[in-house]
Amino acid sequence: MQITVEKNGEIGRLTLSGRFDFNTHREFRNACDETLQTPEIKEIEVNFSRVDYLDSSALGMLLLLREKAQSANLKVSLTNCTGLVQQVLDVANFQRLFSIS
Repeated sequence: MQITVEKNGEIGRLTLSGRFDFNTHREFRNACDETLQTPEIKEIEVNFSRVDYLDSSALGMLLLLREKAQSANLKVSLTNCTGLVQQVLDVANFQRLFSIS
């Protein structure tokens, strides 16, 4: 998986591309930490427009991001969720925890 980090005003955007699974744990954590450490960021947006697969470890990584963001008073939103990604998020009831679009 490839991750692009963009900072636009108060929004930090992580654009994911490819398979989001356990093999990407370190890369995802590093991108999240970089974004969380930017003082002007108030919201982290995870863009799934180019993700074709995610597994339970990816869900765990999103939960860890949410926990870290909450402790820093930041919001997390999941965007461009379609197809398999949307189905997995629905089954996991992530709409109760995240803003999903």
